[in-house]
Amino acid sequence: MSQRPPTGGPLEDAGTRHRIQTGALIIIAGAVLLFLLMQARFLLTSLAVAIIVFSLTSDAITYISRLKVGPLRIPNWLASIAAVVLISTGLFMLSSLVLSQVNTVLSTTLTYTERAPEAVADLFAWMGPEVEVAIQNAMGSVNVSGYLRTVAGQASGLMQGTVLVILFVGFLFAERLWFDVKLTNLMGGDAARAARAQRIIGTIMHRVNYYLLVKTLVSAITGLMVYGIAYAFGLELAVAIGVLTFVLNYIPNVGSIVATVLATLVTYVQIGEPGPTVAFFLAAGIIQFVNGNVIDPWLMGRTLRLSTFGIIVSLAFWGAVWGIAGMFLSVPIMVAVMIVSSHVPGLRAVAVLLSREGLPDEETSPELRRAAE
Repeated sequence: MSQRPPTGGPLEDAGTRHRIQTGALIIIAGAVLLFLLMQARFLLTSLAVAIIVFSLTSDAITYISRLKVGPLRIPNWLASIAAVVLISTGLFMLSSLVLSQVNTVLSTTLTYTERAPEAVADLFAWMGPEVEVAIQNAMGSVNVSGYLRTVAGQASGLMQGTVLVILFVGFLFAERLWFDVKLTNLMGGDAARAARAQRIIGTIMHRVNYYLLVKTLVSAITGLMVYGIAYAFGLELAVAIGVLTFVLNYIPNVGSIVATVLATLVTYVQIGEPGPTVAFFLAAGIIQFVNGNVIDPWLMGRTLRLSTFGIIVSLAFWGAVWGIAGMFLSVPIMVAVMIVSSHVPGLRAVAVLLSREGLPDEETSPELRRAAE
């Protein structure tokens, strides 16, 4: 008769129970965190944008505060107030421009809603009448007006978010002078640990700032070029198409596709002829492809070094949690998570998965090490 091999007894049972309890606590904590992220999405997205705006301007304000006007030095409080005023003006102008163009597109698109299913179905007429009828019926069942009103509702909160972002930025500038002291005290007075944490924060700020600057430049060029094409085709919404192309290009990978498809549909609904529509689609597609796959990576270099699949996962997750704002913030959040995880031994696997080459540490790249210094 065979005998069962001995087991660890009570110690093994206690270890198993401990692992089960730990896993259950992790799942519960994750569910609670996800719930809080979704419930406080407006506040948290505004705070995230404020931190990014503060990061983009804090170094410039520090430099300005060190300048001298004759024998006098510009006070730090005066430089901070001037920065907040300029940031407020810029954010209000940008928000007003985006809102006006979004409202123009939505109001015009609603007038074309009845023609949209027929226009889209005409694009597939070459596949046969059965396919054309099926697509027209499918498009007719889509509540375009409801989706457009949902987008309009989200866009209407942009101005409220701008006010909240400005308030956050103002308080961040007020706390800027005491940040180093607070960080050192937070680390228990350990100057080495505080310096290491400061270096990690500096690396995150450098990568996110460079990403946003390059993305803004490439998006602006793309928006101007698409506007030029739309203007050449005589589209009524040429300005709105250019502005929306500029805004949507901040959404990685997916934004350029959505912008091109929307611009093409608007072109076909307005013109109603497949030849010019195809020409517009090809021209806009070439612009998006060249700017997004040649110029953007060339300017970006090795600054981000993020996994493409990780970007898609981050985009899907934060889009589901925070909506459109989460899509815009997905890459900066992913950069911060990767850099922090690379300095925590227990989370290094996360950093390796999020990085492009599996080498997430800034020390692995002399270029990034010099940038961090």
